[in-house]
Amino acid sequence: MKLSTPRWWYVRDVPARRGGMPVSRAVLTPVSWIWAAVTARRIARATPVDVGVPVICVGNLTMGGAGKTPVVRALAERLAAQGRKVHLLSRGYGGRLEGPVRVDPARHASADVGDEPLMLARDFPVWVARDRAAGAKAAAESGAEVIVMDDGHQNPSVKKALSLVVVDGETRHDEWPFGDGQVFPAGPMRGPLAAGLARADAALILLPADLPSAEPGLVRLLNGPPLLVAHLAAAKAPPTGPQVGFAGVGKPWKVERALQAAGCDLADFAPFADHAVYDEATLRRLADRAKVFGAGLVTTEKDWVRLPPDWQARVTPWPVRAEFDDPAALDALLAKAGL
Repeated sequence: MKLSTPRWWYVRDVPARRGGMPVSRAVLTPVSWIWAAVTARRIARATPVDVGVPVICVGNLTMGGAGKTPVVRALAERLAAQGRKVHLLSRGYGGRLEGPVRVDPARHASADVGDEPLMLARDFPVWVARDRAAGAKAAAESGAEVIVMDDGHQNPSVKKALSLVVVDGETRHDEWPFGDGQVFPAGPMRGPLAAGLARADAALILLPADLPSAEPGLVRLLNGPPLLVAHLAAAKAPPTGPQVGFAGVGKPWKVERALQAAGCDLADFAPFADHAVYDEATLRRLADRAKVFGAGLVTTEKDWVRLPPDWQARVTPWPVRAEFDDPAALDALLAKAGL
């Protein structure tokens, strides 16, 4: 059973509220010290493999929900527009295949290769591999001129030409991308913030479509590596008429807000755990709920690829894309990395 992301992980750290933090956080804090120490030791002892072509890592500093995958697609599109042969690389979370294997949307399902690789494989060659170095080598041997790796900032097995960390720019509603800075499982961090930023070549603040600019305090906190800004924009309008939305992503509440901000007549919304597997009973409950409101069903592209084919015909996918505020700054960063 998959567990949903705790909302309290991302509550802004206000000193007056620290005494009221969940008991679970206090209990889990010693475990987080072990997690951070093991991660730091693994990174320090690793010898990254040079696979012969540039590897761009798009990672994050938290456990999920920052928006890595739209940034991976946007980077790949930018590089492809420059005439590069771009391949993508993923661990294939949620899939059964260890790889290296090239994703074939006509043959593979999300249960084989994971939802994000299956979604991206409609536009680019995508490889999944538990062993990232082996996956990168397979991509290079297959003709990749540059590899964009979805996630892996904490994976030191591959030499990276550029390591970009994505930061959620939503700071309204008392949210903060790093919570109070606690490391998993006491909080959302994959490691201490300073250590994660020190290994990054650049940071990207990804803002919701309806938030014009990043909060100055967040910009100051990320001072150090070059900083880019992008917005998460709808690739098309939400479906018309009343809708019941659902999403199993890192921060499902952000999908609900985004649909509303895009003008969707959202009658109800159901959150699920990241990479949730939708069984027939769950989907029937969602359909029954939609029937109550005389509504359609809408979800993210990532969720849609996990649906059985007969349900895909009954649910509308709502695609979003990352759009860089300053594409020239991105190009300068890529050029500095030799790309």
